[in-house]
Amino acid sequence: MRQEIVSKVKQAQKGNKEAFCWLIKHYEQTLYRIAKSYLKSDADCADVIQETILMAYQNLKSLRQPEYFYTWLVRIEINECHRSLKQKKKIIPVQTLKDKPHIDNYEQLELQEILEQLDEDLRIIVTLYYQEDCSIKEIAEMLDIPIGTVKSRLFRARTQLIKVMNKSNARCASNEPF
Repeated sequence: MRQEIVSKVKQAQKGNKEAFCWLIKHYEQTLYRIAKSYLKSDADCADVIQETILMAYQNLKSLRQPEYFYTWLVRIEINECHRSLKQKKKIIPVQTLKDKPHIDNYEQLELQEILEQLDEDLRIIVTLYYQEDCSIKEIAEMLDIPIGTVKSRLFRARTQLIKVMNKSNARCASNEPF
């Protein structure tokens, strides 16, 4: 599969639009999960993903090593998420609406709600490590942080997740409302 991706990247760099579309289709779920780990609104996620795809398309020829396309794409998206969050801080909302994602799978919804309770810097690490199966080294490269920082954030995230889940289980056992 990795060879196929590298081949598609090389084709896309030569101007093959179908190859680029294939790559984006291949990574669309990944792009959504990463955006969702930063942003709450599906509309904001869609905007960031759209900007990420546009930037990737415009700058594809600048990618020197096609085998790092995934890392490069995720790095673009993370930067776009940060830009979006920075812009959001400048806007004062008149009305606050909490968008609930449309997820048919209740386990996914529960997982998303648990992840939203983590700090942003921990949430992205958990998403990349557990949902996207990225290695610690890959995460460090994507986020431009040391490997030790990734490990410590992953440890802190696990600790927080255990507390959240224990709290949730205690509520369920006592039939208390969330």
